[in-house]
Amino acid sequence: MTMNFNELPEFTKECKRLAKKYKSLPNDLQEFRKVVSVAPLGNSKHFNIVTQSESVKIVKARFFCRYLKGSSLRIIYAYIERKKRIEFIEMYFKGNKENEDRERIKQYLKSFDI
Repeated sequence: MTMNFNELPEFTKECKRLAKKYKSLPNDLQEFRKVVSVAPLGNSKHFNIVTQSESVKIVKARFFCRYLKGSSLRIIYAYIERKKRIEFIEMYFKGNKENEDRERIKQYLKSFDI
């Protein structure tokens, strides 16, 4: 079964903004989708489960952007195993922001359809 992907509107906005700065971002995101399709909870120490319930796991991962030549971006996504779905919640530049938006994750979990 194939993985389905979805993005929160805030995530889409962040991506557009970051893609203006980092030209390889759209392709890097495609590459990232391939990786998480195979290993939804990640395949290395660069992936970390932030929160989990029985129906959803929120994962924070280092996002490798070729344009940045490093691991300065972070991506937060939800993995819904039962539905084989990944929903992108947030992407941010580590230099500008230390941690994920906990409030956004809480809102997402509240609206989550179980």
